[in-house]
Order: sequence, then C-alpha cells, then structure tokens
Amino acid sequence: MNNTHVAVWESCLKIIKDNVSLQAYRTWFDPIIPVKLENSVLTIQVPSHFFYEWLEENYITLLKKVIHKELGSEGRLEYSIIMENNSTNSTPYTVKLPALNKKSLKNAPVTMPLSVGENQIRNPFIIPGLKKIHVESNLNPAYSFDNFIEGDCNRLARASGFAVANKPGGTAFNPLLIYGGVGLGKTHLAHAIGIEIKNQFPNKTVLYVGSEKFAHQFIDALGNHTTNDFIHFYQMIDVLIIDDVQFFSGKEKTQDVFFHIFNHLHQNGKQIILTSDKPPVEMQNMEQRLLSRFKWGLSADLSTPDLETRIAILEKKMYGNGIELPREVVEYLAYSINTNVREMEGALNTLLAQASLNRKAITLDLAKQMVDKFVKNTAREVSIEYIQKIVCDYFDMPIEMLKSKTRKREVVQARQIAMYFSKKMTKSSLANIGAHCGGKDHATVLHACRTVVNLSETDKQFRAYLEDLEKKLTIQ
Repeated sequence: MNNTHVAVWESCLKIIKDNVSLQAYRTWFDPIIPVKLENSVLTIQVPSHFFYEWLEENYITLLKKVIHKELGSEGRLEYSIIMENNSTNSTPYTVKLPALNKKSLKNAPVTMPLSVGENQIRNPFIIPGLKKIHVESNLNPAYSFDNFIEGDCNRLARASGFAVANKPGGTAFNPLLIYGGVGLGKTHLAHAIGIEIKNQFPNKTVLYVGSEKFAHQFIDALGNHTTNDFIHFYQMIDVLIIDDVQFFSGKEKTQDVFFHIFNHLHQNGKQIILTSDKPPVEMQNMEQRLLSRFKWGLSADLSTPDLETRIAILEKKMYGNGIELPREVVEYLAYSINTNVREMEGALNTLLAQASLNRKAITLDLAKQMVDKFVKNTAREVSIEYIQKIVCDYFDMPIEMLKSKTRKREVVQARQIAMYFSKKMTKSSLANIGAHCGGKDHATVLHACRTVVNLSETDKQFRAYLEDLEKKLTIQ
C-alpha cells in the first residue's frame, strides 16, 4: 500500500466525495493540498484561516473519520494555513486538529427586548403617521438562487451565501461581504440569500436596502429629530442586507450610526450581508473601526465569468423567456461582451426587441449590428476567446487543438494567426495572449506576429486567409 501523503489524501477524498454535495466538494476540498505525512500525522495546506475555521465548523466529524480509516486510531490531521495576502509574513503556519473545538464559532440568535414599544418606533420605509410597523423585505423575487448561474467566478461567494441562508447569524460568515465589479451579480446574490432565508425562516425579519437609501433615511431622521427611532428600527432586523456599502465613504455621521447598528446586530446573533465594488482594504474615506468589522466574517469576490458561464447565463435567460436563438448568435454575445453580465443580458433583450418589432430573423449579422450600437466602444475590441473561435472555425479545428502543444504545421499556423489578431485587435499584453494560447511566453507571441507579417508579404494564399478572417472579426 502506498502511504505517501498524496496517496493518503486521495483515498480520503474518495470517501469525502461520497458524503458531501458536489458543490461543497469543489468549494471546500478541491483547493486543499496535501503537504506531508509523518508519524501518522497528515498535514494539509488550506488557503486561509477562514477556510480552516469553516472546515472545523462543518466537516470536523467527517475529517476525523476518514483520517482514522486511512491512518488508524493514532491518525491525526494538521493544517498548514497560508497567511492573508496583506500580511507581511507569507509563511504558512500550522495548527493541529482540533485546535478550535473549545472555541464555539456558533452565535445563536438572541431575542432582544426593546426599551421602546414597537408601535412607537418610526419605520423609515412607511408614510409618517402610520402606527403599525410592517417591514417589507424589498427583495426582488426574480433574483433567486435558482437563476444564479454558478461558475468558477462566483463559486465561493455562492457557497458561502447559501451557507448563510441555511443558518443566518450562526456561521463564521458574519458579516458576509460580497464584492466585485459592475454587473457581475452582487445584488442578485444578496437578494437570493434574503429570499432563501425568508423561505426557510418565515418569522425572521429580512431587510434589503441600498446604502444611498439608508443614508437619506438617516438624514431625514436627523432633520425630524427621530434618530433614536431610526436606530431602534434597524436594531429590530434579523437579517440586514446593505447594497453598495462603499457609498458610505466620506459620510462620517452615516458611518457612525451604521457602526452602532452593526455592533448591536452582530452581538445579538443577527446576520449582516454587505455588497461593495471593492474589498475592504481598498475602500477609501471609511472609518478604520468600520473596516475592521467588515473583515470579521468573509469577504467573497465575484470575478468576471468565463466563457462557459456567460453562455450558460444567456441560455438560462432564453429558457426562462421561452425563446431560442441560433447557437452562433449566443456564442457571439458571450464572446463579445465579456466583462459585464448585466450588459450582456441587456444586449440579449435589445436583440430580441429589435427582431420582434422589425420582424427580422435573428441572425449573426443582426447581432453584430445591435452589439455595436448597444455597447459601442466596449464591443469594438473583440476578445481573445472570440478571435480563437473564429480562427478555429475558419480552419475547421477544435479550439483545444489550437491551445495544445502540438507542432503540426497547420495548427502552428492557426495559433500564430490567432496571436497576431489578438495583438492587433485587443489591448491585451503579450503575456496574456500567450497564456490564452496554451501557456506560451511573450517572446513566442512576438515571434508569431512577426512570422504572420512576413508570410502575408510573400504568400498570396496566406494573405487571403488574413483578409477573410479580418472581415469576420470586424464588427460592421
């Protein structure tokens, strides 16, 4: 029997895989790296201290069982934890299982007695004068987990959001801060968490509010001398979702009142969910005491979705609307609009409206015209992925072949042409272009571009290839 650390961990994973969901396995076990095995002690490397706490909190029993099965009753597990990126010490540190068992990470919800009767508190969401408090969640039912497409770009954020929805206020993710660029799904995910909590815990008070709305309500409360009512109202909430929290930047009094509301909710086991366009470390003009609290739980990022995820998003939207589009049109939209999901969905809606109103068939040419008008300058720069697709379609070869290490003449030529157009038609660096073409370095890309230029000057057939491809790549 092979008792190396890699073999032991592989055997452990086979058992774990049968006992957890595929999503949980990808999120919490795929990133683990076995480091060493000494004296029946297996050391595994995890990406962060938070990651370690989550494993301890949720999978400690399973981990103990698989370790004992593989290494016997004396078997133990140790974690090698990578220090956070902003730490000056990047050396991993080790903790032994079960180091955190004595310290409970659970924070059970506590019923808070109010010093003021509920009917006396002014609800900033209703017309003044109405006595009865009824809190509308402000959640959009269209933004559910069911239509939130999972991909590598959002897997951690979605998994942690789902964990919060199943146990609000009772996980290590409090607060849960979801951050990322415009149109990547932060608001969608925040609403989805709130909706799931409402479904599972109907008696919990869930409130979604934009940071600008919160700030305006606070200003109104100051003007009406009802600040205490404002604070008491927010302290009654079980799950508070604040969207675009970066807009608190520079608003000192708003930050101050939110700090006190945050502390009260957190101390009483209530769940706080925040969204932002940047991580806490990059937020400017924000009080340090508030930023430190944003870091208490988990900061999960939403990155730009990959091609497969973008296609899946479009297909999900089409299915939901009961429509069907040619595959080449769907692929074109996914290739052309590759940084903003909201913009991509908007382009799809515009295309459907154009086709319906003008009674035109939805073709690739119509999609090109519409995308040019819809996203203007952002669509004029095609993506490396789209260039590769067009080149591979033209030469009738699978895209995997282009990215492979094969040195067949026709594949090398197609790869060089793809590199040439990527350099010519995108703003990507030579290193980035090389990374998209099977991990080539910048010198290889530069050589490819020179080769294409030289061939185009001496070979008529080759020049015809380039002219044809350029027409296909140029958005008319």
